[in-house]
Amino acid sequence: MSDLPQLTAGICTRINDNVREDDQLFNIQPTVQLLSFKKIPPTSGPTQDRYRVIVSDGEHFLQSMLATQMNYIVEEDQIAKGTIATIEKFSVNLVQGKRLLIILALKVLVKHAEKIGSPKALQPRGEDGAPASAPVTPGPSTSTTPAAAAVPARQQTQAGRGGRAAAVYPIESLSPYQTHWTIKARVTNKSDIRTWSNQRGEGKLFSVTLMDESGEIRATAFNAAVDELYDRLQDGKVYLISKAKVNLAKKKFSNVNNEYELTFERSTEVEECHDATDVPTVKFNFINISSLQDVAKDSTCDVIGVVKDVSELSSITSKATSKVIPKRELTIVDRSGYSVRMTLWGKQAEQYDENDHPVIAFKGAKVGDFQGRSLSMMSSSTMHVNPDIPEAHALRGWYDAAGADQQFQSHTGTMVSGGGITFDRAEIRNLNDVKVSELGMFDKPDNFCARATIMHIKSDNISYPACPTTGCGKKVLQMGESWRCEKCDKSFPKPEHRYMVAMAVSDYSGQAWFQGFNDVGQTVFGMTADELVEIKDREELQYNTVINASIGKTFNFTCRAKQDTYNDQTRVRYGISRILPLSYREEAKYLADLLLTSDWAR
Repeated sequence: MSDLPQLTAGICTRINDNVREDDQLFNIQPTVQLLSFKKIPPTSGPTQDRYRVIVSDGEHFLQSMLATQMNYIVEEDQIAKGTIATIEKFSVNLVQGKRLLIILALKVLVKHAEKIGSPKALQPRGEDGAPASAPVTPGPSTSTTPAAAAVPARQQTQAGRGGRAAAVYPIESLSPYQTHWTIKARVTNKSDIRTWSNQRGEGKLFSVTLMDESGEIRATAFNAAVDELYDRLQDGKVYLISKAKVNLAKKKFSNVNNEYELTFERSTEVEECHDATDVPTVKFNFINISSLQDVAKDSTCDVIGVVKDVSELSSITSKATSKVIPKRELTIVDRSGYSVRMTLWGKQAEQYDENDHPVIAFKGAKVGDFQGRSLSMMSSSTMHVNPDIPEAHALRGWYDAAGADQQFQSHTGTMVSGGGITFDRAEIRNLNDVKVSELGMFDKPDNFCARATIMHIKSDNISYPACPTTGCGKKVLQMGESWRCEKCDKSFPKPEHRYMVAMAVSDYSGQAWFQGFNDVGQTVFGMTADELVEIKDREELQYNTVINASIGKTFNFTCRAKQDTYNDQTRVRYGISRILPLSYREEAKYLADLLLTSDWAR
């Protein structure tokens, strides 16, 4: 026992009895023993698991929680019951009237050790240091509710506006139940100003990613707040920020690992902080390029690589806005022996001028499946050229020594049929959820799975005359007795009709309009578009019978939700990427598997 590190005597009592003025408490790094730890699953929403830990100083024990960025020490089996560790950074929150230690950074000294001493429980203390069970004397501003579940008790002091002190809270501790807080955070990403126009009106917005030692959070400013804050918030700088609104995060529009996000308002206070030594720079979670085949399409990841090749600047024209968007493609490689194409857009594509095979770290790049696996920068992604981090130095040395002459393998050929878009019964969303979640809004399309029943099909213009050349399919124009394809520069005696189907579908939650093309029509009607057009030209009644026979049929759909602007009106269109008739054998098997794996079956 004498060879074990000495625990910091009395630290549990100091934390439990701490009053706000004892800020020196947070400058020490106590050594404690971890008596136990337990996973606390999220109660709702897309939140992360949390881990509750009991810490002991040998005399008393105290409840604590791991910050979410520390989850890996449990998941990677770096700690065990009895582990002795030094808490390098921590905070203290007030949860349901009791003090809770939040561990932000931890260093393991001894993984396995016998229990030290006979630690006892401490009497819970309130925010003022008094016993939590003591009666509270009413005051003019002591109104609280049980919903105020997490009010941080830690209070670092920093000179604020007008000479008053500001209470600095870690980002990890923010929640919608708090109103008076200040965070000290670095801007790690700042978007351009974007505008929108729809039936609800017009507006503009921009977003930033903020980071401190405890984690990250996304913040968005709208309309008047854009004018107030856009020029004041700069990439890489540190700010004291307060009086912003904390909301549940919309995960579809952000890759930031936080269950909450901030909304900047006109009253939001932002002050640049020149003392930034305690605020870290960007954190990465790199994966090897060879591992991209295991990453789901449309998800995001962090990669680092050496630029092997650079394409010339080119451009595409947006179908939605008709704007010309500059693009440039980089081929990056790493020590895994693989290469991948990274697409830069807009200003990044125009301003890229590195010609000396730089090392670039990409944070939050979007994974695509074009020709295997590819990467693309989004508005929330960041690019760091020759960053001063160990991974970049290691890559630089490897490439200069051997990598420049190495042959690299691409991910070409790993794309599955159907463009990588599959139907997953476990991911089915009801139509009301699709609309409430605003899938397809803002600057990127979203894929989703649904099961719905056809309620109505637009029977006029159900197909169009197309070029019969394999791989073309463009609309042809009738010129006399022939049909002309401008793309192929050929004329044909007759066209090949292709479906263009618009249908109203419904499930138990609501209704939506889906659009599909040739393969969708063939699945729904059981015949080619040429055959259906022939029926329509021959007998209208029989044509209507075929259309009506499809009403009431239920299908599994994989759809792509995307914002579309037509005649100055913006709306979301739901395009069918894949349609599958119901297989009752597969549906029954899926339900049986659910029962077998459910807690009820156990």
